Amino acid sequence: MSLLMVDDRVDFLTLKQSLDLSDGNLASHLASLEKQEYIAVHKSFVGRKPHTEYEATKAGKQAFSEHLDALEAFLRQMDSPKDSPDSSPS
Repeated sequence: MSLLMVDDRVDFLTLKQSLDLSDGNLASHLASLEKQEYIAVHKSFVGRKPHTEYEATKAGKQAFSEHLDALEAFLRQMDSPKDSPDSSPS
């Protein structure tokens, strides 16, 4: 999803090379994202070769943003000082 947040559309080969995934593994992940309606699929032909591009939908962008917010909140929580018996005043 992070690649799709940066570029409007990304083709299958670019995703495959950028993520270092097999065709089947990438296709499985993309199918899951499409099922959740987080990505839109655009199929065309370049000459006689099929060309598939993907883009993040509004719902996908929202879900990704919420995911980042949750990660940031978790990291802030991990950085905050903990109350422990050793740190209490005597």
